[in-house]
Amino acid sequence: MSETGAGEIPGFWAVVPAGGAGTRLWPLSRRGNPKFLHDLTGAGASLLQQTVERVAPLAGDRVVVVTGAGHAAAVREQLPRLGDAQVLAEPSPRDSMAAIGLAAAVVEARDPEAIIGSFAADHVIPDGDAFRACVAEAVEVARGGRVVTIGIEPTHPSTGFGYIQMGAPIAGVATARRVRQFVEKPSAERASAYLATGEFRWNAGMFVVRAATLLDLLQRWHPALAEGVRAIAADPSRLEELWPSLEKIAIDHAVAEPAADIGVVAVVPGDFAWDDIGDFGSLAAQLPEPGEGPRVLGDADLVRAVGSTGLVVPRGGRPIAVVGLEDVVVVDTGDAVLVTSRERAQEVKKVVEGLTEQGRTDLT
Repeated sequence: MSETGAGEIPGFWAVVPAGGAGTRLWPLSRRGNPKFLHDLTGAGASLLQQTVERVAPLAGDRVVVVTGAGHAAAVREQLPRLGDAQVLAEPSPRDSMAAIGLAAAVVEARDPEAIIGSFAADHVIPDGDAFRACVAEAVEVARGGRVVTIGIEPTHPSTGFGYIQMGAPIAGVATARRVRQFVEKPSAERASAYLATGEFRWNAGMFVVRAATLLDLLQRWHPALAEGVRAIAADPSRLEELWPSLEKIAIDHAVAEPAADIGVVAVVPGDFAWDDIGDFGSLAAQLPEPGEGPRVLGDADLVRAVGSTGLVVPRGGRPIAVVGLEDVVVVDTGDAVLVTSRERAQEVKKVVEGLTEQGRTDLT
């Protein structure tokens, strides 16, 4: 029997990796105040808070957030219901496998049969019910010992996401299919070819798996990393000692891809809207369409637009006037101003790279 619609799922834990600086959203997102701590959709809650709220009906209070040491206080402030043991602070970035692996080891120590679902803190999913239905089916499949991912229905031949190629259906469940392979970000031509087959989904980096299964697979291909996170979970006082020696690798490369090669990965197709707000172009798409003028994130009374479209973020408290510009992006944070176009929004990260080279850590 499917667990879809079953409400809270016994033994299910939500793991929320909350990392990254969101450099393509500079100057709004910075290393010290990254995008997951911001309300970027006008919902009245940060992306992190929205993520936890989205998983809570399935996981209840069984939520673990993994974040950088510098963000732990802000995470606890935004999520006051989480206990200290539910916010794991990384001393330094070691990529997604170390972060998710540590959370899995902590959960495994509490419940060897627990299933975890890893969901990034900075994704936008408006249809929470559809998302939870997919997760519930993924939990059901994961109970059989598989690694399960949720594959997003592509809306266009994106070159900014990796893809999952689906294989044969899995008997006894509603929609899950075997994963044939994970593929890296493709060229535009190859992405179009993927969509034409109907076999490919976007890889949103969501994984559901028994905690012990994940760590046992990690032990198979990266034993030192598996042993390291299990040792930290057993004795948290060793975090500072062991963390710097952990291999820096993404969960896709460490476990998902090799596990797919041996046939133990499944995908549950997700037909809900999803976005990782990777730049100001995708951010603008999350905001309501105005009757005229640009979309505004913030106090619309500060914006005066004449014959212009795009996105304006008036976080600096100053009036902003935009005249005769189409698809413009203007972001004012008080100490910095960004002006670009939606078409060139991906290149904002180059500004951050330049400031970093100049040693302007006060702005990055």
